Amino acid sequence: MPQTIVKGYKALVAEAEAAVETIPAEEAIGLVGRDDVVLVDLRDPRELEREGKAPGAFHCPRGMLEFWIDPESPYHKPVFAQDKRFVFFCGGGWRSALAAKAAQEMGLKPVAHVAGGFAAWKKAGGPVEGGEPKPGA
Repeated sequence: MPQTIVKGYKALVAEAEAAVETIPAEEAIGLVGRDDVVLVDLRDPRELEREGKAPGAFHCPRGMLEFWIDPESPYHKPVFAQDKRFVFFCGGGWRSALAAKAAQEMGLKPVAHVAGGFAAWKKAGGPVEGGEPKPGA
């Protein structure tokens, strides 16, 4: 008998977006290089290799976020203990909405996430470092 999903990902993402600040990619691009902001890239390493990354963004694979935020965790990363604004992004904006909500619930603030993720970042002309050129390009 198949499992019945009580609440799907669309509902979870909508709830997250209602609970955290969502900023457009154009606004996020303007935050590059600011000392009071940490851009947090939640994509997996394969995505970074393929698509490139935002200059200065801190890479935190989504699966490690809660462990890296919590100072009681053996995996805690000091970057999350800073008094800064944390702006999360992923490939398309779903993982970052959920991650920003989780971070906020853990007490990290202020937090926001980028609507449309790295895809929107690139479409808006955001700077990109690295990445593999597409065959035939």
